[in-house]
Amino acid sequence: MLTQLCKSARKASVLLGNSSTDLRNTALQAMANALVEKQGEIIAANNIDIENAKANGISTAMLDRLTLTEARIEAIAKSVEKVIALPDPLAKSESWVRPNGIKITKKRVPFGVIAIIYEARPNVTADAAALCLKSGNAVVLRGGKEAINSNIAMAKVLGEAVETVGLPKECVQIVTDTSRETANQLMKMKGYVDLLIPRGGKSLIRSVVDNATVPVIETGAGNCHVYFDKYADEDMAVSVLNNSKCSRPSVCNATESLLVHKDIAEKLLPKVKESLANVEIRGCERVCKIIDAALATDEDFYTEYNDYILAVKVVDSLEEAIDHINTHGTGHSECIITGCDIAAEQFCNTIDAAAVYVNASTRFTDGEEFGFGAEIGISTQKMHARGPMGLTEMTTYKYVVTGDGQVR
Repeated sequence: MLTQLCKSARKASVLLGNSSTDLRNTALQAMANALVEKQGEIIAANNIDIENAKANGISTAMLDRLTLTEARIEAIAKSVEKVIALPDPLAKSESWVRPNGIKITKKRVPFGVIAIIYEARPNVTADAAALCLKSGNAVVLRGGKEAINSNIAMAKVLGEAVETVGLPKECVQIVTDTSRETANQLMKMKGYVDLLIPRGGKSLIRSVVDNATVPVIETGAGNCHVYFDKYADEDMAVSVLNNSKCSRPSVCNATESLLVHKDIAEKLLPKVKESLANVEIRGCERVCKIIDAALATDEDFYTEYNDYILAVKVVDSLEEAIDHINTHGTGHSECIITGCDIAAEQFCNTIDAAAVYVNASTRFTDGEEFGFGAEIGISTQKMHARGPMGLTEMTTYKYVVTGDGQVR
């Protein structure tokens, strides 16, 4: 079944990759319209997933990720429309002529078939389909069991919309079997899948990276930190932390750990405790002497909680904070709150992460916020794509060489 599905996607990708910008944009508009027009059937499917999730004791934060409402579906549709307005990455090319008269053109081309393995976020179904279609790639979607009904309903709506404008509905494919076996098989579909992108928690991403035989872009795992430097503005520090941790704790750019310079710890930690009243704080011994907190283990400082839990540590210096982050972080997003330009520069230069922030929330690591439109994911690797991945990161290139009989 999976092989046949990927074969169909491969066939569709040839037509899609050679289609015009106008046709792909027309398909995207049809997709956006269909999401709104058929939101009733999508929400009905989502309600089944929500009831199942509640019965299985899913956390409040993860339930928020799973839930679709009319407002959220309309927002998803608007995200699809924003992709229409973005430049066509396939229109990019550059040419030069060699001394022997050969003309070389480097042109952007689709990968072909992109597979996405993701968890309980049905909005990924639409985001991934829109970005893949715009960049000329067919997409094979394999979501988690928590959102399977939502994903099937949404993929059906999107595929049918694409078909109405003359492109194959197989440009958008959904794997309906959520067993571990299908995920493992998809990771090894060499010859059918050109690129695999996992979106989810640390264990999912690690499984894909360790087991896939097709090319993978490592994404997502976000053990993000905020560091309160000794020169931090107190009100700014608490405000940024609150947003970084509490605005949406279930997403990968939410802060999971706080580091506080010893010189301001006694003054700021009580304010942190008050501001984050609904957050469980797990602190080092020095933190526990200042505020009421559970004693953190070393594992806590490596953990991406995706929940209202925060690991907190008091550090003696900027250098200790940087070393802690580079040791425990996942290369996603890291933040310093400081009024010192020298400290900010040192932090930015030595932190090893896709996005480094000075006096701003880690929640901005997002394709939309960076001006890329909807994103396919946030890469924490260093090859080809790093940080929020937009349209350009979903293409590769080839060289077209034109001559008039030259030989070497």
